[in-house]
Order: sequence, then structure tokens, then C-alpha cells
Amino acid sequence: MSLSHELILIYITYFVATASPGPSNMAIMGMAMKKGRSAALALASGVIGGSMLWALLAACGVLTVLATFAQLLIMLKIGGGLYLLWLAFKAGKSALSRPDATEFKSRDESVAFGKLFRQGVLMHVGNPKAILTWVAIMSVALKPDAALSTLPLIVVGCGIICIVVFCGYALLFSTVVMTAFYRRIRRGLDALLACCFAVAGLKLVFSRS
Repeated sequence: MSLSHELILIYITYFVATASPGPSNMAIMGMAMKKGRSAALALASGVIGGSMLWALLAACGVLTVLATFAQLLIMLKIGGGLYLLWLAFKAGKSALSRPDATEFKSRDESVAFGKLFRQGVLMHVGNPKAILTWVAIMSVALKPDAALSTLPLIVVGCGIICIVVFCGYALLFSTVVMTAFYRRIRRGLDALLACCFAVAGLKLVFSRS
């Protein structure tokens, strides 16, 4: 298979994996509708940062070493699962509460960028599937006969896809139409987010494969 075909396959695979509904996408979507574009982009930036962290570690060969130690992966799964369960608790608590008069007036005001950025990073860093995804991707880039340009093309290309997908979620769901829709389904959406986080968290905590 030629280099161009390999890159296209990698890009398509990464796009599908990134754009598919998951805890990070759901969190960005909910944040966009609830708190607006700035907050959603801050959260998306953290998710992108977490993804690029795994990409750089994979490029350096660190993830290949980590993936060979089952106990380390299990610890990472448990840590990531517990964090998702914490997010499930917060979303569930929000679903059970009644919206106050100021809830929708605070959109895009004084966005705690650092806090949301850290939340995004933790969501993605705590996902062991990201490790295995990048290990698989780098198995192509780090072949002995691979061209020197392969690795940077993969990292940069996947980085662009990551930015487009996660920022796209933030921009799409922060529109006026989606915001108005959120006001009608706020408690239902928070309940859905709680279920998604809880299922993903429990799966990580109790999975050993």
C-alpha cells in the first residue's frame, strides 16, 4: 500500500473515531448549548490538548511501552472511569434540579477557561482507548521503511481533524437555534449526559480487557 493510501486510511479511521458520539463529544455539545460558544471551545481545547498529548507520546514510542503493561492500563482505566462517574453525578444532579432565573443569563460571561480546559484534558487523557488508537496509528508511521515525512504528516493531519471535529461540535451546538432547543430539553439532556458518562465510566472501571 502506498504512503498516500495509508495516510488516507489513517485519516478516515481517526475522523470516524473522533466524530463518533462519546463522552467528550457529548460534554462539548451540552456545554455549548448550556454555557455558549466560549465555554464549549474552552472544553474542546482541552480535549484537543489531551489528544495531541497522546499523539506526541505515541510518536516518541512511550505509548507502545505503556500498552505492554496491563497493570498500568488497568489503573488508567479505573482513574478515567472514576472521573467519568463524577461527571455523571454532576450531570444527574443538574437534571434533578430546577433551572434558576440566572442560569441562561450567564452564557459566555466570565468563562473559566482554565477549569474547562483541564476538564477536557482529563476526559481524554483518562480514556485508554486513545492509547490503543494512537499505538495502532503509529505502527504505520514507525515502520522501518517509512518515509521521514510520514510521522509529521500523521500527527499534523490528525491534529487538524481533531480541531475541526471538536470545535465543530462547539460551534454547531452553540447556535441560537440549539440554545433555544436546550432551554426546552435541559433536564432531559442532562439526564442523557449522566447516563452516557455513567455507562462509559462503569465500563472503564470494570473492564479488564
